[in-house]
Amino acid sequence: MRVLMVVYDNDSYIHIFPMGLGALSGVLKAEGHDVVVWSQDVHHYPDEALKTYLDDHHFDAVMISVIAGYSQYARLMGLSKAINESKNRPFYMIGGYGPTPEPEFFMQRTGADLICLGEGETTIPEIMTTLENKGSFADVLGVAYWEGDKVVVNQRRAQIEDLDALPIADYHKFDMQHYRLYRPPNSATSDFAMPLMSGRGCTFRCTFCYRMDTGYRARDPEALLDEVEYLNKEFGITYISFQDDLLMTSVEHTEQVCEAFAKRRKKGLDVKWNCNGRLNYCTPELLKLMKETGCAFINYGIESMDNTVLKFMKKGLRDEQVIKGIEATLDAGISPGLNMLFGNIGDTRESMKKSVDFLLKYDDFAQLRTIRPVTPYPGSPLYYRAIEQGLLEGPADFYDNKHLNSDLICVNFTELTDEEYYDCLHEANTALLDNYHRGARERVQRQLDDLYRNQDTSFRGFRHSA
Repeated sequence: MRVLMVVYDNDSYIHIFPMGLGALSGVLKAEGHDVVVWSQDVHHYPDEALKTYLDDHHFDAVMISVIAGYSQYARLMGLSKAINESKNRPFYMIGGYGPTPEPEFFMQRTGADLICLGEGETTIPEIMTTLENKGSFADVLGVAYWEGDKVVVNQRRAQIEDLDALPIADYHKFDMQHYRLYRPPNSATSDFAMPLMSGRGCTFRCTFCYRMDTGYRARDPEALLDEVEYLNKEFGITYISFQDDLLMTSVEHTEQVCEAFAKRRKKGLDVKWNCNGRLNYCTPELLKLMKETGCAFINYGIESMDNTVLKFMKKGLRDEQVIKGIEATLDAGISPGLNMLFGNIGDTRESMKKSVDFLLKYDDFAQLRTIRPVTPYPGSPLYYRAIEQGLLEGPADFYDNKHLNSDLICVNFTELTDEEYYDCLHEANTALLDNYHRGARERVQRQLDDLYRNQDTSFRGFRHSA
């Protein structure tokens, strides 16, 4: 069958490779289907251009994958309108972290024919076979579909345990020349980068996280490095950004990934990498190994430097572990990502000050540091708590009324008024932005001094990013 994958635009100049659709492209290729990719992200097409494209081309199915977020939701509404108004409207299906927790709402709002719930690689072959045979979806696990004017939500499919049995993405279907320009932290100007998953899931249960699949399933490190090597040889990729919720699920798994990199580096594979990390696993020995095998950045979800707030979040961390882990990371020569949220249960002006003081002290300027309000995304424990407490009515209230921008309050879980809450954010981000731009000015001044006082011949002009 002929399938159109729609990659939505998020208004960025450079976009990260769409891993969800990429994963399905490999499965569809293995099943013998013909996949075409419509890259709104690369070309910044208006939503209505999709209607024109569908009017002019025949497809048996069209699919979109989105995560939870106000901008993704708005884009999905516009693209759904274009699909539904096209004269050659194909069978329309959506999936991803966005629609999975609230399938009835998304079916009604988008007019989609089907939602693939959770992981789609083992579900999509059954969907396509059922569609090709004009059969019923009643026995297909992991889908929501229409039965007359009623939405039927089938039982969820079991998680995929053997991730290495899945085919890799059909990368040649996508505009790799565009996607490899992705700039993760500490990229050299000559780097070409790609995201990859070394595993799925997370062993922790943070209350604000909507990726709530149970447990952690790791790829075999050697199979993982086979794909890294393929990307390096086929597309010149020199930087892999691991997008797992948490690559550092244990010291043992992290060591195995490092050892796999070490073997390939000895054979000439020159690829650096980054990952999402866990501060209670950050021993000097492990960080040294990570650095030696090419790790350039570890992104840490710290979220708060207040132990009461961390306990409410179920982070499984204390402030002393955070400080110890960040200092060890910096000592190893690896840049840390220092992510903070505000507005969780227990947050106060004092807890915000702790976060700001920490960020100012340990900022190595690898990233612009700001603090956003916590958002109770559908699927997260915080979302259901907000509903129970009468702070949120459900998905329509979330998407249509409350979650209108990620930098504005969706639900206020603190004892501060909204005005006091915004004062805290304004004061905190003013300090963080001042610090960032002060550091940028100092870096440019050093360039200037070196250029004229030492006649630095390697200088190639003042850059906007400096």
